[in-house]
Amino acid sequence: MTDVVLTGLAKQLVLAELLNEKTAQQAYAQARRNKLSLVTYLVQNRLVKSLVLAEMASDQFGVPFLDLNTLDKDGQPKGLVSEKLVRQHHALPLWRRGNKLFVGVSDPTNHQAITDIQFSTGLNTEAILVEDDKLSDAIEKFFDTNSGLGEMADVDLGLEIETVDDSKETTLSGQSDADDAPVVRFVNKMLLDAIRLGSSDLHFEPSVCVFAQTGFCMKSPSHLFIWRVGSPHA
Repeated sequence: MTDVVLTGLAKQLVLAELLNEKTAQQAYAQARRNKLSLVTYLVQNRLVKSLVLAEMASDQFGVPFLDLNTLDKDGQPKGLVSEKLVRQHHALPLWRRGNKLFVGVSDPTNHQAITDIQFSTGLNTEAILVEDDKLSDAIEKFFDTNSGLGEMADVDLGLEIETVDDSKETTLSGQSDADDAPVVRFVNKMLLDAIRLGSSDLHFEPSVCVFAQTGFCMKSPSHLFIWRVGSPHA
């Protein structure tokens, strides 16, 4: 087999003495066969520690490094970049400042990711180097629709919902106040769904039922409300 001529990141790994030339050549060739980036292959196979690799790459390629543990997850821009594009390029939107979008990548040579995301969003896009294993976990959590629901019991929504006493009866209609309980549960569910999906507005209209977020809509069986982001009604 002809030896692979090392360039770019693979060459820098050898120069930094993180890999010997033969190991780097084998890793490069196997990563291509597996359709993985060299960084992901090295980390998954424990040939180079993720943090060591990221810090070396940041220094050698002049790309700012960020520890994802320090990232403000609530400030991450949602809806700007499709899940398909994020997973295709292993690149995650981190934050936005005006017309500039900062994207986390683990491979400093992954220029195609920045180009494609900039074209898709119309925003100036800048790469931020992050650890590959943390990036993989962050992408999964970013698109996990159930993320955070387990902690919702501890979240104060700032709502004052009067509890219903089933033993009481209304003096106006003669019906039990317990009839309101399903409505309270329904409204609570709508609020939780809104938070889970990261929607900006929750509007109620009769006979219309559409969840709408940037790029897609979802039907709801309730037929009681409309939820729109960036619509003229918002």
